[in-house]
Amino acid sequence: MFAIQTLNKISDKGLALFPRDRYEVAPDLGAPDALLVRSQNLHAVTLPPSLKAIARAGAGVNNIPVEACSERGVVVFNTPGANANSVKELVIAGMLLASRRIVQGIAWARSLAGNGAEVSALVEKGKKQFAGPEIMGKKLGVVGLGAIGVAVANDASALGMEVVGYDPFISVDSAWGLSRDVRRAASLEALLAECDYVTLHAPLTDETRTLINDRACALMKPGARLLNFARGELVDNAAVLRALDAGRLAAYVTDFPDADLIRHDRVVAVPHLGASTPEAEDNCAMMATRQLRAFLEQGNITHSVNFPACQLEQSTGHRIVIANKNVPNMVGQVTTILASRGINIADMINRGREGLAYNIIDVDSPVADDLVAQLRGIEGVIMVRSLLPEAALAPVG
Repeated sequence: MFAIQTLNKISDKGLALFPRDRYEVAPDLGAPDALLVRSQNLHAVTLPPSLKAIARAGAGVNNIPVEACSERGVVVFNTPGANANSVKELVIAGMLLASRRIVQGIAWARSLAGNGAEVSALVEKGKKQFAGPEIMGKKLGVVGLGAIGVAVANDASALGMEVVGYDPFISVDSAWGLSRDVRRAASLEALLAECDYVTLHAPLTDETRTLINDRACALMKPGARLLNFARGELVDNAAVLRALDAGRLAAYVTDFPDADLIRHDRVVAVPHLGASTPEAEDNCAMMATRQLRAFLEQGNITHSVNFPACQLEQSTGHRIVIANKNVPNMVGQVTTILASRGINIADMINRGREGLAYNIIDVDSPVADDLVAQLRGIEGVIMVRSLLPEAALAPVG
């Protein structure tokens, strides 16, 4: 029986994927095997010794102490792409809001309350101040071509926009999913210089922090509109406000508002609503649940932020999984111990990622507790688990 502790409200559709004959799922558990979270801040939380994994029903993991988890062999999962459609729709809406000044027009129309029968005439007379361009035929620059960036690029192209993408680290999966009509930008600078709209979908790293600064704003096409539904820190807000005041930028749309942004008439500041749809919450929860089940039952890892992707089709009923520091001779030490006990390896896989490695080993014999203890004793080994046959062979749907 596995114990899953939920630290936020998690979609019932996701929780329903945990078989109740093998899982206990509750918000208050003393020794959980895994945590299932959304926004709960875990940095100040003492993680229980029983913990094997944390799954976040969402993409960002800033609320999780990833480095500390890595040191303990706790696998941290996220759900990239599960909320992509929800965010994409908000981005498309953001482009329309930036172009047509819809938000400002609504606010102005409401300000006419109390004018009685004159309202219709006043609306007709004042509507010109909110005129704006169509997005069809305009050029959109997409910075970052992950699941969300690809979805935005493809739909914008379908709406008649000319789309230019920039991502020096684009994955094979993203490249396969990208529309043929999306053109590759030679550089970020080239993209900024030619596009009428620029939308950010890059991860936040030391290199991308304040990616849009005074220099970037100066490179942008006069009258361009900037959208940021990725991370607030990708943009130097002060630089963008200066560009708006100077007329360099026509609008800035973001769901990372602050005290300065919300005061500016050319900023469309919305709450952080990218994943705030029932469909996105369901998708994220179901994806997180499947990841936890695959790891706890079979040892397989997909979409981990701290360990390498590693999957092996089950070949026997006895499986060992090992996490270790990614240093030489670790596999040799493991196989030597197994051979010394007369245990045959039926199949195995080893994958490394930066300073960590992960191994899945199928063996023909039962795995005794003292063998697990011996493997844990190898210097550099972080975690060892022996999967019970009935758990290892359980289907994950």
